[in-house]
Amino acid sequence: MGERLRKLGIRLAQARSTALFQPATELPAAVLARTLGIDITVAVTWQRAAAGDGGAYAAEVSRRHHDV
Repeated sequence: MGERLRKLGIRLAQARSTALFQPATELPAAVLARTLGIDITVAVTWQRAAAGDGGAYAAEVSRRHHDV
């Protein structure tokens, strides 16, 4: 399957990076690591690269607890 995707011009590593970029901007590294099953150091690297700080995530979780 990987070979077929490469022939179509789809680079798997690049697609994976793109897919990880958005959650890394929104989630704290610890949540990202636990959710994706990756090492915390990798999650921190992704978060720094995406310039995310997890603040929006913490605010959202806080609002959810008040709504319950």
